[in-house]
Amino acid sequence: MHGYTGKILRVNLTDGSIKSEALDKNLALKYIGGRGLGTALFMKEVKPEVDALGPDNKLLFVNGPLTGTPTPTGGRYMAVTKSPLTGTIASSNSGGYFGAELKFAGWDAIILEGKAAKPSYILIEDDKVELRSAAPLWGKLVSQTTDELEKAHSAKHRILAIGPAGEKLSLIAAIMNDRWRAAGRSGVGAVMGSKNLKAIVVRGSGKVGIADEVKLKEVFSRCMTKIKENGVTGSGLPTYGTAVLVNIINENGVFPTNNFQSSVFPAADDISGETLAAKYLKKKDPCYRCPIACGRYCEVDDVKGGGPEYETIWAFGSDCGVHDLAAVIKANYWCNEYGLDTISAGATLAAAMELYQRGHIKDSDFGDGPKLEFGNAAAVIEWTKRLGAAQGLGAKLALGSYRLTAQYGVPELSMTVKKQELPAYDPRGIQGHGVQYATSNRGGCHVRGYMISPEILGLPEKLDRFSLEGKSNWTKIFQDFTAAIDSVGLCLFTSFAMNADDYADLYNAVCGLSWSGADFIEAGERIWNIERLFNLRAGIGPEQDTLPKRLLTEPIPEGPSAGWTHKLSELLPEYYSLRGWGKDGIPGKEKLAALGIDL
Repeated sequence: MHGYTGKILRVNLTDGSIKSEALDKNLALKYIGGRGLGTALFMKEVKPEVDALGPDNKLLFVNGPLTGTPTPTGGRYMAVTKSPLTGTIASSNSGGYFGAELKFAGWDAIILEGKAAKPSYILIEDDKVELRSAAPLWGKLVSQTTDELEKAHSAKHRILAIGPAGEKLSLIAAIMNDRWRAAGRSGVGAVMGSKNLKAIVVRGSGKVGIADEVKLKEVFSRCMTKIKENGVTGSGLPTYGTAVLVNIINENGVFPTNNFQSSVFPAADDISGETLAAKYLKKKDPCYRCPIACGRYCEVDDVKGGGPEYETIWAFGSDCGVHDLAAVIKANYWCNEYGLDTISAGATLAAAMELYQRGHIKDSDFGDGPKLEFGNAAAVIEWTKRLGAAQGLGAKLALGSYRLTAQYGVPELSMTVKKQELPAYDPRGIQGHGVQYATSNRGGCHVRGYMISPEILGLPEKLDRFSLEGKSNWTKIFQDFTAAIDSVGLCLFTSFAMNADDYADLYNAVCGLSWSGADFIEAGERIWNIERLFNLRAGIGPEQDTLPKRLLTEPIPEGPSAGWTHKLSELLPEYYSLRGWGKDGIPGKEKLAALGIDL
């Protein structure tokens, strides 16, 4: 099979059995790969009511058909499971080099089931697969784990691992690969930890088959020209990384500050991409086959490594009232080392700061640690470490902001959707993006339909961010488009420059198909609907398609978006209708049949 290897690796951690299975080609063509194929495989094998941290939950690592190919950004993989944070289907995306190396080893996907009796890791060298003891690695930081596994094998082996946060089942734990690349959201690291699996080490010697090399070169050249000529992918992201957004978002008055109590941060430039580049950036750090190279490698004092990204700078910066960029870089470093989702970690600290501000958390709760007060840079660093280690109050923080605030009787202070922390954009001033937040299949998320692109950046066209007209339709299109991109194995950032026809043409050239751009979008809609089905069966109903009360009832207090709340009640019915769902937000038999869904 061109593009696909045609093989799935199944590892039963309970009994140690290892099997190679044939990929269901029809299923792959229906759901593409990555996020789509992973969700379809998961739904076939796992009951939706499964305990996310129990041995019956499964964890899948799934490549796209373009992963490992010479296509722009062709290095993405998906970690698919049931989320312990939200209870929804989780498919957490990561870049770096691990996904491509897994493809070179001959595998489209890994299915992990059961639970190892003792800490273990998996070694994959082409068709040779072994389950080995990870006892000496348990408790070690991600960099320590990576160093030791590279010494045991080679620096050319690619390593995916969890840190202490995953081992301790933190609900906001990430899975790390290539040291500081993260499958970050939805607590996937806790699922890996619950299986006593510390790491996966892979080395491959193969290549991915290409159906039409001549056509691929032509399409590749066209796409590269678009990427280089686009202002975001050709200039903004390469020069300043994702943090190029800091000043842009703040100038629009939608840069959440102090746990969304405000949306303008006066000291935004102190933590901007421009300041990062001027003071701390040492080099660019691109993923496999990436011409954009938005990744940053920074150094401050004795701390150095990958990041921070825009979302991270916001979470530990303005959301916590902190304008010390050095402190943000250090907090990001400790997230990488402990294996934490930086968005949820920073946002949970911000929620804790508001809990302290309002008298729910007392001075005595901090023990010998610094007080979690807005603007306290030292507290951000220290409590990130204690959160990762689940020490003292850190054990409560490790459960995420929803469960933290609920313990104090004020869950409304958690800025979450479906119990997952919202990212770095205040939807009160970006109406379409708010619909995306509320309806996201994995809870609070910005990359499941990036409405910032048209509403703020003007791509593919500029929309009035306050207007409600057409926003539900735009949201649906972006969600379906993103689902397909996540499934094909490319980075979402390419969508700033490329359209559906471009992706379809790359897919066709690699796999020998004849898809249109409309076919590509329809596949994304199919994927979106099966995710919705899983969530409904897992008990995540339409009543959870909402936003935090603050964003619906409290107007933004100052700045360019002052006076706005989110108008979700006006937009949601139209969204359901455009999706072809009932007024109750549930896909009907006719819609599922039209999409060919039989899961």
